[in-house]
Amino acid sequence: MLDLESLHLLGFSQYFSSQFAALDESERLAPARVVADQRGHYTLLGERLWHGTLSGRLRHELTDEQRPVTGDWVAVEPVDDARAVVSATLERSTVLRRKAAGTTASAQILAANVDVFFVVTTATDELNPRRVERFLAAIWSGGAQPVIVLNKVDLVESAAPMIDALRAVARDEAPVVAVSALDGRGLDALAPWVEPTRTVGFVGSSGVGKSSLINAMLHGHVQRASHVADDGRGRHTTTGRSLHRLENGAWLMDTPGLREFGAVDDEGDGLRRVFSDIDALANQCRFRDCRHDNEPGCAVRAAVEAGSLAEERLRSLHKLEREARAAAVRHDHAAAAAEKRKWKGIARSLRSLDRDKDRG
Repeated sequence: MLDLESLHLLGFSQYFSSQFAALDESERLAPARVVADQRGHYTLLGERLWHGTLSGRLRHELTDEQRPVTGDWVAVEPVDDARAVVSATLERSTVLRRKAAGTTASAQILAANVDVFFVVTTATDELNPRRVERFLAAIWSGGAQPVIVLNKVDLVESAAPMIDALRAVARDEAPVVAVSALDGRGLDALAPWVEPTRTVGFVGSSGVGKSSLINAMLHGHVQRASHVADDGRGRHTTTGRSLHRLENGAWLMDTPGLREFGAVDDEGDGLRRVFSDIDALANQCRFRDCRHDNEPGCAVRAAVEAGSLAEERLRSLHKLEREARAAAVRHDHAAAAAEKRKWKGIARSLRSLDRDKDRG
């Protein structure tokens, strides 16, 4: 078991401790953090290391989005020294969500309570600023801080053009750091965001070198790095999510390589921050509800025609906005259906009680 001086070293801040103290019967419960999640079987770290599952009540009550994931704080009822039952979940400080693959309504929670996300991309032909925009929007919407990491700079003579392209996306809102997991170049520049008790996460497409970066930071081979073919494409190297403790007391989380990252309904200012340049131009449009399509007096379209705003950047914003609106509609429909099912279940229970009384 990890040698922890206190729950504080796990990231148990006042934000979480106040929630735990407000729980009913908190005196018989213990706080714990989910450090690994394998399809509802949790590795929980608190006063000790437990293997846990959800209580029957939570299995029934929690939606997929509410079920604990790696990084979550929960309240557990110990069964013995090795096992515990998760009796309550604590509200998340940050969350990373995407549209669940292959579904029409739900969002998938990728990580919870991560302070900083390193958005890893690669200094090869696979560099895709539009995908980086998606990650930035999701991270900001969920309340965390993004840092763009350009990996594999050892493969190019000069990374300057790629750094400039990423800075054009970041718009001074997110730092851009160039590194090489292979030779260690630039890794020290990540240190300001990797501090004791802080949780940092890595996100990115398959093959960008997230696992190799984690191995370098952990000074070992905790994650299995897969071979990357000559064309720069990679395979999934991580299928689950887990937390690892660094030597300085920071916590590090990996997420699987993501082939798809569908937008969900944007509840925060994620899109506005990613496209702050377009947002500033929009203030000059003739109409307040301008869609920046074919409306007269559109300052955004004028900037595109003048060459001061890239057409592909505007197209990217339009695409993400469409996805977010569609996700919001799906979410509303799913919530309404879930509420309907809930009240149907309550009605069935009441009818069953009435029948039992009549028989009595």
